[in-house]
Amino acid sequence: MAVKVAINGFGRIGRLAFRQMFGAEGYDVVAINDLTDPKMLAHLLKYDTAQGGYAGRLGEGLHTVEAGEGCIIVDGKE
Repeated sequence: MAVKVAINGFGRIGRLAFRQMFGAEGYDVVAINDLTDPKMLAHLLKYDTAQGGYAGRLGEGLHTVEAGEGCIIVDGKE
């Protein structure tokens, strides 16, 4: 059974937590709370200059990151 996780704040630490938990066994990221526009959040995750662009876990290839209406979508999951 996976632990359901909500991330409050999608700054540097929130994005790092997301990178570690999204797609990892045992975690299910169900919500991200931030005041910033979803388009900006998707851009920050996709093109992070400090940590590098989000490419998922080793061996899985590139993930898709895009902005939806009031949400960000990673690999088709809102």
